[in-house]
Amino acid sequence: MCDDPTLPPEVKRALEDYRELLARHGPTWGEDPIAYVRQIDVDAFMLDESLFWLTCIQRVSELHPGATEEELYARIADLDVQRIIRDILGGQVLDNLAALRVTPEGTRLDARAQAVLDGGPVRTHLLIDSSRAEAVTVRVDDHSYEIEPGGARVVPVTSGSAVSVDGAAVVLDALSRSATPARLRLRAGFPCRWTVVGENGQGWYPEGAEPNRDADRMPYFHGDDLTVDVPAEPLTVRVTRGMEYETVERAVTPDAAAGETLVELTPRRLYNAASRGWYGGDLHVHMNWTGDTVGTPAQAAALQHGEDLHVLNLVAGNVASERVYDREALEHWAGRDLPWSDATHVARMGVEYRNDLLGHLYAFGVPVPPERYHTGFLGTVDWPPNSVACQELRGRGAIMGYSHPFHVPIRDDDPPPAALTAGRNCSAREAVADAALGLIDSVDVLNHSSIQGTAVVYRHLIGAGNTLAVTAGTDAMFSFNRRGNQSSPPGWERVYARVDGPLTAESFAEAVRRGRTFATTGPFVEFDVAGHGPGDTLDLELGTRVTITVRTIGPEVTGIQLRTAEGVLAEGPPPELTAELVVDVPTYVVAVVTGPRNPRSYHHSGSYAHTSPVYLDVGGAHVAHERDVRWCLDYLDALEERIRSYGRLDTKAQLADHVELLDAARAVYRSRLTPPD
Repeated sequence: MCDDPTLPPEVKRALEDYRELLARHGPTWGEDPIAYVRQIDVDAFMLDESLFWLTCIQRVSELHPGATEEELYARIADLDVQRIIRDILGGQVLDNLAALRVTPEGTRLDARAQAVLDGGPVRTHLLIDSSRAEAVTVRVDDHSYEIEPGGARVVPVTSGSAVSVDGAAVVLDALSRSATPARLRLRAGFPCRWTVVGENGQGWYPEGAEPNRDADRMPYFHGDDLTVDVPAEPLTVRVTRGMEYETVERAVTPDAAAGETLVELTPRRLYNAASRGWYGGDLHVHMNWTGDTVGTPAQAAALQHGEDLHVLNLVAGNVASERVYDREALEHWAGRDLPWSDATHVARMGVEYRNDLLGHLYAFGVPVPPERYHTGFLGTVDWPPNSVACQELRGRGAIMGYSHPFHVPIRDDDPPPAALTAGRNCSAREAVADAALGLIDSVDVLNHSSIQGTAVVYRHLIGAGNTLAVTAGTDAMFSFNRRGNQSSPPGWERVYARVDGPLTAESFAEAVRRGRTFATTGPFVEFDVAGHGPGDTLDLELGTRVTITVRTIGPEVTGIQLRTAEGVLAEGPPPELTAELVVDVPTYVVAVVTGPRNPRSYHHSGSYAHTSPVYLDVGGAHVAHERDVRWCLDYLDALEERIRSYGRLDTKAQLADHVELLDAARAVYRSRLTPPD
C-alpha cells in the first residue's frame, strides 16, 4: 500500500500521485490519448486484443477508404472504442460487465449474477447498448449519459444504483444474489499462486489482495496460509508456483458452520532449474504503467516469491507522455537489490527506454538512472537514435535488449518489409543496426506479441554474424488487474541463464552477456553440442563431425527442432533429439521446442522454447551467411526509407544522425560478405 511506513518518502509520494491520477482520470491516468492509450479504457472488458486491433483497422478503413496504412493506424485514436468493445462481445456478458440492452421494444438487463456475502452492493460496470434509431438519455445515480442512435457506453455501476432510461426505471436485481458466508484457509507450505473461483466465474480473494485476472481471465493471488471469505457453495481451488511446478486443484464446498475450512494443497516440482545452475528471469515487468490499480513494492515481492521467479527486472518507463512511472523507485534503489531479494530471488529496478518508431529496450543492472528515458512522444522528435541510450546504459554496466520486438508472423523467406510493419507500433526497427554495432546484448525472442516473427528475425541476426542472447520479457503490469497477457503474473515466460557461482544481479547479467541462455514458456531445455552449451563457440577444422542433443522436460512439448544458419537440421518428438552435423562452413546451432497451448503458457501461439546459439567457427571464421547478411542490408535500406518518410525530425542534422548509424551498420554487414560489396 502507498501508506507503507517502510517505503522511501519519494516512492510513497509517487504512489500517492498515481492514486490521484487514477481517481481523476480512470485507467488512462490522463495520458495522451494515442491509440494504445484509448485501448487502456477498455482493457478490462477485452477478450481478444488482436481482434480489437483488427476491428479498429477495419472500422477506420470503412470510414476512410483509400487511406494508407500509416493513416489508418493514426486514425485509430479517433474511434469510439466502447462501441467497438460492444461489437466484439457480440451479445456476451462478462463477470465484470453487465449489459443494459436498450431496444425499440424496451430495456433488458443481461448479467452474470455475482454472489454477495454481507448484503452490500456489487461494484461492476454496465455496458449501455442501444439499438434504437433515436438518442436516449440514461441516468446512473447522479450522472446522465446521452447515448447516440445505435451507440454504446461503459459506465461504473453498483447493484444499489438508481438507473433509468429516458426516465423509466431499470431494475438491477440480476446483478447480484445473496449467499451464505463461509471461510477458507489455504496452505501449501511455501508462497504460491492461488485461484478460488465459483459460480459465473466469480473470483474470491483474501482481504486487501488485488482482484487480478490472468490471460485466461482466471482469478489469482499469491501467498501462503491465507484466509479467504467465500460463499458456502461449490468452489474450485487451484494452486501452482510458476513454470517449474505443476498445477493442482480441488473441488471444495466450505462448511459455513465450521468457522473455517482448511484446504492444504502443495504443487509438485516438475524440475529444479537452480539445482542445475540455471536461474529464470523476467527482464521486462512494470509495477506501474497506468491501469485500474496502483502497483506497489509489496505486491512485487509477493508476486516474485509466489511465482518462484529467480530474477525480476522492474522497469521504469513512460506511457505516452513525459511522466516516467516508478522513476522515483529507480532513483532510490538503482544499483541495489530490492529489499525482498534473497539467495535465490533477485529483484532490481531497471529501465524501459522507449521510442514507438524505433523500438523499446529493456535495461537490467542499471547502476544509476539514465539521462533520458524516451523520445518521440507528445509530438517530440525521434532523436537521437536509440543507439545513444544503448551506449549510455551499457557504458554504465547494464545489459540491454529489444523488448516485444516484432508483432506479426514472418516466414523465413519473407523480405525485410514483412518485419517493418506500418504505424508507430513500437516494433524493434533499429535492432538490426544496433546488433551489428554491438550495442545490444539480447533480443526478447519470447514476448507477449509475435514469438514466431521475432524468432525469424533473431535467426537472421545471428546468421549475419551478430552475437546476441535469447531473452524473455512478459511486459507484465502490476497496475492492471485485467489486461490479457500483461495482467498475467510475471515470469510466465522466462529467460534461463546458466550462472557461475551464487545468483546475483551481476552474475545473471554476465551469463546473458555470454549468451548462456534459453527462453521458454514452460519447457526446460538441455542443449548439448559436442559437450558445449548455449553461448559457447567451437573453433573447428573443416569437415569436423559434431553430435548435437536436445532433451526437454515438460508435458506440453510435442516437437523439437534443430536449426543452423542453413535451415532445419533435424526435427522429431520429445523428450530427446540427437543429430550429427558435418561442419563445412561457419554456422550456428539452436534448438527450438514447440507444443500446444497449456495452463502454464499464456501465449496465444502455444508452448515455446528457443535457445541461444552454440557458434561453430571454422578456422577462426565466424558465421556470416550471405542470405542473412543481405537480408539485414535490405532491411536497413527499408528502415532508412521509413525514417525519412515517417520520422519526426526537425533538422537535416537529426536525419543525418540516423543515416550515419545505418551507414555504420551497413559497413559492418558488407565487411562480412565474401567478397565484400
